[in-house]
Amino acid sequence: MTNKGIIPVKVSLTEGDFFTLWAPSWREHGAEWQAFLGAGDQLFMFRSPEELLVFLEEDTAHDLREHPKWNAFMAQGAHRVVPSDKQYFDIVGVPALLAGRASHENVSHVARCFKLARSLGDVTGTSSVQVFFSSHSLLANADRGSEHFSGPAGEAEWTAIGRVIVTNWDKVVDALDAAVTIKDVASADVASARTRIDEAVEAAKKAREAEEQRKKEEAAKIDPYDTTAWAAAGIDPVKISLDGRTVYTLRTYVEAKPVFLGKYGEIYTFSSSKSLVRWLVEHDDHDLAKVSTWEDIKQGANVGTLSVSVHPDNVYSFNGIARDIERGPEHVDTDQVLRAYELLADAADWAQDDSLNSFFLANPRMQDYISYITGSTRTTGYIPTPPFNEHVDAWNQLEQMLIKRFSKF
Repeated sequence: MTNKGIIPVKVSLTEGDFFTLWAPSWREHGAEWQAFLGAGDQLFMFRSPEELLVFLEEDTAHDLREHPKWNAFMAQGAHRVVPSDKQYFDIVGVPALLAGRASHENVSHVARCFKLARSLGDVTGTSSVQVFFSSHSLLANADRGSEHFSGPAGEAEWTAIGRVIVTNWDKVVDALDAAVTIKDVASADVASARTRIDEAVEAAKKAREAEEQRKKEEAAKIDPYDTTAWAAAGIDPVKISLDGRTVYTLRTYVEAKPVFLGKYGEIYTFSSSKSLVRWLVEHDDHDLAKVSTWEDIKQGANVGTLSVSVHPDNVYSFNGIARDIERGPEHVDTDQVLRAYELLADAADWAQDDSLNSFFLANPRMQDYISYITGSTRTTGYIPTPPFNEHVDAWNQLEQMLIKRFSKF
């Protein structure tokens, strides 16, 4: 069992609620230990967290000083003595919890109470408590959670634990009442301790809220696409809208060179993302199959976990570009044209042909026009002037060059 450190606990016994420190388990020199705040045969409990804090700050001798995490515990703020909801143990209320249904809350609280009560018995050497737990192994099943007590068999077992408790628990509580020592603390220091605890609790709350906000802001910065199988493999789905239609394909870059889903200059395209995934299951005769991470994508397709997620950077729309060119440069979306040209260039680069270069050699004014629109050069002195019919025709030719590379359109 790993070292769980030192925690504050609130314990309900016959005389009321009390507070102390518990070291559930730690290993030292090859042996396993557990302890509570106390000295010798005494186990100390206090009527409030502030009384517990005053006691700890009085530099009083006690056994927990030997705990390997004692200094780390004392280095925390004054709120270190305030138990959380999960650190509350209603020992006297266990029968009432078992009388209720085996809900998650009831089962988990009962399990925690059993664990604390048994630990109290072991640390104080209270034989009646030790014998009770060792004689009723059924109680350990509370650690299995509420699902263990579902159904007729589970409900019967929950009832059986209840019968054991109804018969014996009063004796356990009486033994624990007698085993602990309630410490009195000077009241003059308690009020100041209460103020410091409240301030520390508020400061811890603000720090926790600030950390949660920081995590939310960090999470908001994370691109959801980065968590997909595509991002992990470095192979991206591509969505292309052109001439009123939409097709899907895949692309990656190897040593800064584009590689499409396809072969011999033909880009394999699909009318839907689902048909793309279905095709991947049975086909490996394409250039992407040579990429080292392709098997990761193929495996996802085979087991049915792969779905197409297209990052905005891989969405290309040619729709409306020709119309905007005809209207004039001021109507053209520079980013749209730049991205469309990127796809045209990638396709030609992957196909290893000179079609794009040959086109611009035959249509130098179109190259000047694209350079002007995208701002990629400022040295030619070229300024587009109407009419723009030739530019529209040239752009339509570029689109047709891309379409001819598609397997389906």
